[in-house]
Amino acid sequence: MSKTNAVKLPLLAAMVTFAACNSGSSTQQNGADTTKVPAFNMADIDSAYKSCEDFDNFANGNWKKSNPVPSTESRWGAFNVLDKQNKEVRLKGIIAEITAKTDLKKGTEEQQIADFYTSYLDTATIDKRGITPLQPYLDKIEGVKSLADWAKVTGELQKIGISTFTGFYAEADAKDSKMNVLYQGQDGLSLGEKSYYDRQDSATINVRNEFVKHIDKMFTLAGFKETTPGKTILDFETKLAKLQLTNVQLRDPQATYNRAAFVELKKLAPDFDWDSFSQSQDIKADTLIIQNKKYLSDANGLLKATPMEVLKTYTKWQLLTHFAGLLPKSFDEANFYFFRTVMSGAKAQKTRPERAIRSTDAVMGMPLGKLFAKKYFPESSKKKVSEMIENVRSVYGERIDKLTWMSDSTKAMAHKKLASFTYKIGYPDKWKDYSSINIEKDKLVENTISASLYQHKENVDKIGKPVDKTEWGMTPQTVNAYYNPLNNEVVFPAGILQPPFYNANADDAINYGGIIAVIGHEFTHGFDDQGSQFDAEGNLKNWWTKSDRENFDKLAKRYIEYFSSIEVLPGFKINGALTIGENIADLGGLTLAYHALEKSFQGKGEPKPIDGYTWQQRFFLGWAQVWHANITDAALRQQIQTDPHSPARWRINGPLPHLVEFQQAWGCKDGNKMVLPADQRVVIW
Repeated sequence: MSKTNAVKLPLLAAMVTFAACNSGSSTQQNGADTTKVPAFNMADIDSAYKSCEDFDNFANGNWKKSNPVPSTESRWGAFNVLDKQNKEVRLKGIIAEITAKTDLKKGTEEQQIADFYTSYLDTATIDKRGITPLQPYLDKIEGVKSLADWAKVTGELQKIGISTFTGFYAEADAKDSKMNVLYQGQDGLSLGEKSYYDRQDSATINVRNEFVKHIDKMFTLAGFKETTPGKTILDFETKLAKLQLTNVQLRDPQATYNRAAFVELKKLAPDFDWDSFSQSQDIKADTLIIQNKKYLSDANGLLKATPMEVLKTYTKWQLLTHFAGLLPKSFDEANFYFFRTVMSGAKAQKTRPERAIRSTDAVMGMPLGKLFAKKYFPESSKKKVSEMIENVRSVYGERIDKLTWMSDSTKAMAHKKLASFTYKIGYPDKWKDYSSINIEKDKLVENTISASLYQHKENVDKIGKPVDKTEWGMTPQTVNAYYNPLNNEVVFPAGILQPPFYNANADDAINYGGIIAVIGHEFTHGFDDQGSQFDAEGNLKNWWTKSDRENFDKLAKRYIEYFSSIEVLPGFKINGALTIGENIADLGGLTLAYHALEKSFQGKGEPKPIDGYTWQQRFFLGWAQVWHANITDAALRQQIQTDPHSPARWRINGPLPHLVEFQQAWGCKDGNKMVLPADQRVVIW
């Protein structure tokens, strides 16, 4: 079951979280780290830059010089460093302890973890088996004779995560958030976003050319007989891309919410056998939410006009590329070269053991997370973060009261939503049973398929049933956080509640610029351009007066135009409309955290400067430290086209010119690059 339009709003894109590398060591005492990490390393500051001209390079310049992007990565920053620590040190130790045990009972989490890890490392068996594990599915594709056959087979492939032109998934109903409903969405583009298929700059043209070469090579390695498969697939995906919504259009929850009877699919796309497609996925639903009706009608015309051999070639490609990293070395290396080198700029693969840890984490993340949380996340941290969240909630309420552009009636509704926010910290209170996932030591592809079938069944079983509000959308070890508008909740996994985000040894100013700003960021998602369309119960329902909504939209439009003017590479500007939600959340998070810190000093007196910097200055150093990063040009181009987050450099330098607090902290003057004229500043929350 393909989830094509997630509603969760993470602090950082998943593509960043899963691509990390760093070195470091720590010691543990009763499960908690005892290593003392500096609150802020003054050696990171590059005094050749001025804080009021380029704050990122001032605060992080020397860090950037000392931390180039490793050859195995496409970007390198605080998230990546911590992610490596979590996975390649902490999870590595947990897995080593498990794999050292003997006679693990079949179906236990320890057996599953140990045997999956072993199956990934067993390259001799992987090479010997070749693409044999995929043969049953290849045979089904070869047997396709009609569109009806194709619908049935692609439905079966959806169960193991293989993309086609559309996908189904279950999620809380955006207009009845207590119940799960079936959603349909566009899918099937190998390059991830439609702009890759029509941009005419040299870098994007090169990606398309390399894409064709890559497919041709993969088909040759597999022994497939198709001629020019790369051109065939690029041509088909280009036609498909032209029919799809842009990633900006997909941000509109109202336009993409089209409730319909299931039979309407047959009217929109009558030549595609929806019954076979859904039944082969074990899906039964009378109603669903259609993302874009026109897309289905247009796609029906494309499918009808496309020769069956082309559709079969496309489907074989989707199957092959999905599993390429789990196949023999030649497939794995070709897959890495295109998707990680050409598209992202990484030059070398991680070691096999490092990749085995990450692959095991991707498949058995929650069982590993249970062990991770037990060992590395003490209850005292959960209590501390709870207090932080309530501090942010309190300040947010005060900020709402002071808004000059919002009426009292809408403020009352905003307070209601704020009061209804719930949160999850660290790890789930209850854990699922994964014993039905069949994992064997010598069957890597089948192990992955078994996990995919488990996830598919879990998702299908939700349709028409009440939402489980206790469910987590991230594993405990994930270095990220998210806001879910359908639950009106913020979630902070244990993985991110460590330095530099939260540092028990740091002064308050650094922590407020780090973890408190992160908390404020997630809170603000509830009131950004998307989240603000959901009410206190998590339903897509207007709670604004007409004039207040217009005022909000005007402020958002100005912020969109501001970020859209920033060119990060020649010909590549930030897409302000795509990144507006995250940009609003950053601006709000910084504002909330700063005033929460200021409020915390009431009755206590302000702290003395540390290392020559005031608490106001150290607050912004804390924010800069969270986002310090280097990135390859290829990854930067990819981020601009596909990612709703602005590049890290502009998550630092982007919002600060709008904050009078920053100007005052650093004594900036009108005319400095980090200062905007008062009438050009955007203050929303």
